[in-house]
Amino acid sequence: MRLALVTDAWSPQVNGVVTTLVELLQGVTARGHAVEVIEPSTFRRFACPGYREIELAWRPGAEMARRLDALRPDAVHIATEGPLGWAARRYCLRRGWAFTTAFHTRFPDILARALYCPTGWGYAAFRRFHRPSTGVLGPTDGMLAILRNYGFARLRPWTHGVDLGLFAPVAGADLGLPRPVFLYVGRLSYEKNLDDFLRLELPGSKVVCGVGLLAGSLQSRYPAVHWRGVVARAELPAIYSAADAFVLPSRSETFGLVMLEAMACGTPVAAYPEAGPLDVVGPHGEGGVLDADLRAAALGALQVPREQARARALRFDWSAVCDQFLGHLVPARGGHGFADDAGSLAPSAGGPSQATATPR
Repeated sequence: MRLALVTDAWSPQVNGVVTTLVELLQGVTARGHAVEVIEPSTFRRFACPGYREIELAWRPGAEMARRLDALRPDAVHIATEGPLGWAARRYCLRRGWAFTTAFHTRFPDILARALYCPTGWGYAAFRRFHRPSTGVLGPTDGMLAILRNYGFARLRPWTHGVDLGLFAPVAGADLGLPRPVFLYVGRLSYEKNLDDFLRLELPGSKVVCGVGLLAGSLQSRYPAVHWRGVVARAELPAIYSAADAFVLPSRSETFGLVMLEAMACGTPVAAYPEAGPLDVVGPHGEGGVLDADLRAAALGALQVPREQARARALRFDWSAVCDQFLGHLVPARGGHGFADDAGSLAPSAGGPSQATATPR
């Protein structure tokens, strides 16, 4: 099978969407399928307003059409709702091609808070984007329920996973800071609601890894916090393992991959009982503590056995995630579905015998 994977989020961006798609690319190609990643790096680009570290494609319609004409993929998956996503959507509709989409980020909630407008307006725009999709993939039951409530149709469950080989407990890991250590890893941006964590009165130390628009402001307001900036992915397991609790103050997660990485390293999570944490940490707090009082959650997470947090993460294996994704794909130009059995796909007739991945 030849798959066109269209995404506005790709390296060098550092976020959960990129991590998920890179892991997906590796899993799909390992199963013998060819994947063409159409991403912003070879288009003319502009800085995303409010997130200048993110570059988006500028007027990509003609180039998108050229690439899809040349590729003639067996299936098309549009991962994001940015300029490339809209360009691929327009092309597929013009050609009469079927495609799938995914809902990775709760931008309508973020825009509502930033622009002081009704949340429903943003969801109406996103509903329009996803309406022609043969399957809108959502990562959690909670997120699918939210989308269903806003009138989205053809919703499909597609959970995410974690690299359990990389993210595992690191014996003896220590940051050399007073304990307990409360950790956050992720973007320093408005939707992450970091003030809720940083202003908490907690014993020990707070450590933040990540960069973003609010870095300077947060560092000046919270000088006692240990700011680590961007950390190489290979170094993250030791940092997670050295923490006593991972705190996620966001109320707008669709999934929250960093929670899963922390739990895989044995670090319990503290978060609000919202969509995302409810599905990842578990409604009964198997991987940590969920509480409307974030301080109570952070202190409670210290009592969760590390092996219990790790056990929760072991349920999110990438092999099953890839099979679930492949089972949702549809032929772009009609015909019968790809699935041979239980959602696994065979490489298309005449397609490459070796797995190929071409980020472009």
